[in-house]
This record gives sequence, C-alpha cells and structure tokens, in this order.
Amino acid sequence: MTAATVRSFEMGKSTRVAYGETLRELGRERSDIVVLDADLSKSTQTVLFGKEFPERWFNIGIQEANLVSMASGFASCGYVPFISSFAVFLVCKGFDQLRMGVAYPGINVKVVTSHGGISIGQDGPSQMGIEDLGLACSLPGFVVCCPADEVSARELVRETAKHDSAVYLRTGRPAVPIIYGADHPPETFRLGKSVQITDGGDVTLIACGLMVSEALIAHDILAAEGIRARVIDMHTLKPLDGEAVERAARETGAIVTAEEHLLHGGLGSIVAQFAAKHHPVPVESVGVEDTYAESGSPDELLDRYGLRAVNIAEAARRSLARKSS
Repeated sequence: MTAATVRSFEMGKSTRVAYGETLRELGRERSDIVVLDADLSKSTQTVLFGKEFPERWFNIGIQEANLVSMASGFASCGYVPFISSFAVFLVCKGFDQLRMGVAYPGINVKVVTSHGGISIGQDGPSQMGIEDLGLACSLPGFVVCCPADEVSARELVRETAKHDSAVYLRTGRPAVPIIYGADHPPETFRLGKSVQITDGGDVTLIACGLMVSEALIAHDILAAEGIRARVIDMHTLKPLDGEAVERAARETGAIVTAEEHLLHGGLGSIVAQFAAKHHPVPVESVGVEDTYAESGSPDELLDRYGLRAVNIAEAARRSLARKSS
C-alpha cells in the first residue's frame, strides 16, 4: 500500500489548549464559573482563565485532595467549579475526595485534566495518566469524556459546563490532528452520543482521544485490502452510546476498540461488556497492556506500545478472522 492512499491530517492545537481557551470564553459568558488548579495552570491552560478573571481563579498548590474538597464546597454554594491538574495527580491522589466529596453526594464539579495517556512524552511514567478513565468511570454519577481534537474538545467543554452533574474530561499534552471541520453541525457533540465518522459493513473501529485519527488511518489501510471499516468516535465513555455499539455489532459483526489507556477498565472493557450482554461479537482491543510506559518522545512511545493505525488494522484482521471462523 502506498502512502498516498492513506489520509493526511492538518495538525491542530492540543486538546488542553482548546480547554483553556474555551474555559476563558465561558468565564466571559457566565459569572458562576470558578476555576481551581493544583499549581500546574500553565500546563493545564487554566492560566488563561486566571489572567482574565483572577477573582474567580484559585491556585491551591500541590494538594489535589484539598483541590477536590474546595471544589465540592464551591459547588454546594451554587458555583460551577472547574478543577484541573495532570490526570495522574488529580484522579489518583484525589480519588477518595472525588468518591466521597463529589460522587457520593452528587455534587456538580467539573474535573478536567491534562497530560492523559503516554503521549506526554519524556516526563515519564510518574506523570502519565493511564488509569484515569477507568477510575473516573467507576465513580457513580460521573460522566466521562475523552475528546479527539480541538474542535470536539471545545464543544465538549461547553457541554460539560451545561451538564448538571459531575463530569470528568481528559485532555492531552501534544498537538493532535484536526478530525472535524469548522462546518460540522452544532448538534455533532453531545455527552453520551458518539459520532460515526465513516460507514462500513465488515468491522467497526471504536476509538477515543488521539486514537481516533489512528483509527481513521487504519480505515484507509483496511480499505486498500477491500475491508470496509466503520469508524466511531466514542468521545463519551460513560454513559456509553450503547445504541451505536449494538448497531455496529449487528451490522458489522466485529469490533475493535482503540484507546490511550490501560486495557483494563477503559473503553475496550466497557464496549466488550456491553456487546457481550446485548449482541456478542468478536471484540479486539488496542491499548496499553499491563505495564507502565518508559520515557521517550510521543511518537516513540506510541510506536513502542502499539498505539498506531497498523496495530488497529491488525486487530481488525484478528476480529474478522474470529467472525468468520
């Protein structure tokens, strides 16, 4: 297959930058939004909000548990708090507070993290959030999102602000390809509703985050082999768009999931569980195996840990083989 047969993308901004810029816009529109950060505002991009609205922006310091507890207090007083830090810090260190201070009482706190996945690069495993989506999905009442590009990130941040319950939204460090054009319909992105990007009747590729662009490249690789792949951007892991999964299972008979997250507890586990209950089909999953990643450039890490289009295409072939056996 020649490189010319595989689509290329225009590179956009990182989803964390899209978050920071959209949060600043929301600050101009709504006086009830407050923002709290754990001393990483230049990385999470909440610094943009802080510069324009210093009276509604709070740097809590490196104390993620207190960050969550303070946000719970703000929400209890009628504010809409957005709290941010690296995914691994806020979710892992603040989990007990997220559980007892937000999920249990049903408090309206927006948890938006940066540096999700292994693509953060050279910072190494101590900074890489690879358990965050699974942990967030385990919290009752939480909505959990992972946008694919800056366009979807902006829309989902706005949807997050409107939603009247706790939301976890993961953003990433590196710039990512633009998946969606500026002319997409305004109803394209809704919490709990996936986006079908391509149609196909042989296999379905379900991805989230930066793996959506890899799934689209895998679609092209498979097309050159005569395999018609449906690609779904499952930007909301919880609540899962079960209708899209069941329809894909019935119409294509084989599914591949792709995520920049541990295979246990993430998108693959959620989709496989739903398919097993509603319409069992072969499901293969691409993600981080039972390990922590090393330090390296984003491209080196995505290659080394099998988070590429070629890995998705190979998983599709395995799924198809199981379907026909």
